Amino acid sequence: MNKIIHKFLKEIDSRNSHEPEFMQAVKEVSEDLIPYIVSQKIYHGKNILMRMIEPERVVMFRVNWIDDSGEIRVNRGYRVEMNSAIGPYKGGLRFHPSVNLSILKFLAFEQVFKNSLTTLPMGGGKGGSDFDPKNKSDGEVMRFCQSFMTELFRHIGPNTDIPAGDIGVGGREIGYLFGQYKRLKNEFTGVLTGKGVSWGGSLIRPEATGYGTVYFAEDMLNHIGDSIQGKTVTISGSGNVGQYAAEKCIQLGAKVVTMSDSSGYIYDKEGIDEKKLAYIMDIKNNKRGRISDYLKKYPKAEFKKNKNPWGVKCDVALPSATQNELNGSDAKLLVKNGCICVAEGANMPCDSDAIKIFKSKKVLFAPGKASNAGGVAVSGLEMAQNSLRYSWSREEVDEKLKKIMIRIHKKCLEHGKEKDYVDYGKGANISAFIKVADAMLAQGVV
Repeated sequence: MNKIIHKFLKEIDSRNSHEPEFMQAVKEVSEDLIPYIVSQKIYHGKNILMRMIEPERVVMFRVNWIDDSGEIRVNRGYRVEMNSAIGPYKGGLRFHPSVNLSILKFLAFEQVFKNSLTTLPMGGGKGGSDFDPKNKSDGEVMRFCQSFMTELFRHIGPNTDIPAGDIGVGGREIGYLFGQYKRLKNEFTGVLTGKGVSWGGSLIRPEATGYGTVYFAEDMLNHIGDSIQGKTVTISGSGNVGQYAAEKCIQLGAKVVTMSDSSGYIYDKEGIDEKKLAYIMDIKNNKRGRISDYLKKYPKAEFKKNKNPWGVKCDVALPSATQNELNGSDAKLLVKNGCICVAEGANMPCDSDAIKIFKSKKVLFAPGKASNAGGVAVSGLEMAQNSLRYSWSREEVDEKLKKIMIRIHKKCLEHGKEKDYVDYGKGANISAFIKVADAMLAQGVV
């Protein structure tokens, strides 16, 4: 079996060797799926995984825009439309200097599996630009978004491809993107999710990824007869995911002690309560400041510059910043300090060495395609509300989100349960694959 996997990965690598993030994602999935595919007559010999790995379409384009000083600036825009077997392409847009084709292909590939797990009819895609919205004026962000959408609009639509937000793309950016799409198409449709509630958005959407990650961690703990209540939690990041993961942890009775950004992390041994979290949200959302500003109001806390929080003792870790932020050394520290549960709030924040350590030490580990699927799940609910021209209440959406996360957990158990451990990564990969593969086989070689 190892020879079969090696041969398959070698062929994929020959085409994509310059795309390390994409190859990392493909390797992780292939190691779980190839043994399963070989054992199933319906899939074996159909090159089904090879077809999933190759995007259906990749669009790359130039984005010209004018900054406040009148200078013409140039960025790259992308959209990777990975797989539409079970529904229109669905996935976020990321605006960050690190954006390249490798990162977007890895995110789009993961999105196919994540969307399949939600049980909603959505295919997978991802896009974005190497544009950095940090330290840009609202006018500059608007002009960039309008230029970006002027090209992207011809490739998307409510029944074709429905982008959402991701890193660097929040409510402001979605508003500018939607406004330009509406101007160009002369129609008001649910072509983007993450919209404002007053113009087609869904309640709970900003909170959904963070809430869903915590719901999934709670499901894992419940499965072993435990609970997140009373647990000490470390969280990385302080964007949407980190903020709302912290909020839900606090609501469920856990003690959150860390949050971070690219400059470092804060450690508050007394715990970050609702009042302190509100201050962090003000710093990050309104003042666009740094996490270190937390110490101006709460000087008893510590700030560790250019460090991550994985050396802090905890019961539960929620990596919610970006890919590969938690490595093997970090994983060893977490295990040594008594961590029993890790749920990925970001996309692939744990590298392969870290995942191997968690599994070998029987730490509950949830891959992002399962634990952070709450965001795209509520995006799917937003699409449904747009189609109905109707809005559900906050309580209704939150209840639907909880049920979706419970269903995802059950799907992972179905194919990941072993004698004394649940391999949630394997369970998520196989469950997601089956739904997409069956649809692809039914639709023929297309």
